[in-house]
Amino acid sequence: MSTQSPRDAIDAVRAFNRTVTARIGALEDHYLGSDRSLGSSRVLWEVTGDGADVRSIRERLELDSGYLSRLLRSLEREGLVTVVPSASDSRVRTVQPTEAGRAERVELDRRSDALAASVLEPLSDGQRGRLVEAMGTVMRLLDAGLVQVEPADAASDDARRCLAAYYDELARRFPGGFDPGRSLHPDTREFTEPTGLFVLARLRGHAIGCGAVLFHDDAPAYVKRMWVDDAVRGMGVGRRILVALEDAARDHGAASVTLETNASLTEAIAMYRASGYVEVEPFNDEVYADHWFAKPLA
Repeated sequence: MSTQSPRDAIDAVRAFNRTVTARIGALEDHYLGSDRSLGSSRVLWEVTGDGADVRSIRERLELDSGYLSRLLRSLEREGLVTVVPSASDSRVRTVQPTEAGRAERVELDRRSDALAASVLEPLSDGQRGRLVEAMGTVMRLLDAGLVQVEPADAASDDARRCLAAYYDELARRFPGGFDPGRSLHPDTREFTEPTGLFVLARLRGHAIGCGAVLFHDDAPAYVKRMWVDDAVRGMGVGRRILVALEDAARDHGAASVTLETNASLTEAIAMYRASGYVEVEPFNDEVYADHWFAKPLA
């Protein structure tokens, strides 16, 4: 475990940023020898196929609306993209590549490949492997810092998609399958104030996890429907969802929180135990439960 001080950690991140921005040419006005900046090139790279809507580009790149608009106007002036209302929703603007834009993107890919090769070429095979592995770790950790956990409507499209994925996973992993109608609290309307709360975890605008908690006046709060997408497991998303639900329970005056889970969900059991939950006697008749847990809230 690292014993690095917060100041040393900040200095290390800043040094890393300086090295990377210099090595990839981010400081140059003309990125990869083109006539545009890194920002404009990155936006152009996002416009593929039949195009992309402005909102999704803004969310993926985490750009200010005004700055993205300026970059898009610049690309339009170059004749590389057009910005038009979506055919399905006039309120949504879609960025579409022109033929020149598609050709420019191919050239951008070629030059980006060449830059990546120039980074790897001087290194030995072992060094390349370590660098690529370290880059993967850095990307996952940076993504972990971008995850947002926020209250959401359990009846929203994103919530329904997460819950459907959760139910499908349980059906695959439980020995006898899973039927949400047989599980306790199948009605998601319970997970709304004042009786409960539903949260979604999002990464760059996309829902990647969910969880819910029910509040009881003089009894422990009750956590339900915890799920995280396979693609982001290992990034601490589940723990952040759990903390958000515990905080909500605490805010509603709960002295403790309870939950149950199935023996097949070994990762969840490990997370609950690592988060301070202790196994207790069964406190409900959830047909799919093998383990029941409780945790006091300070």
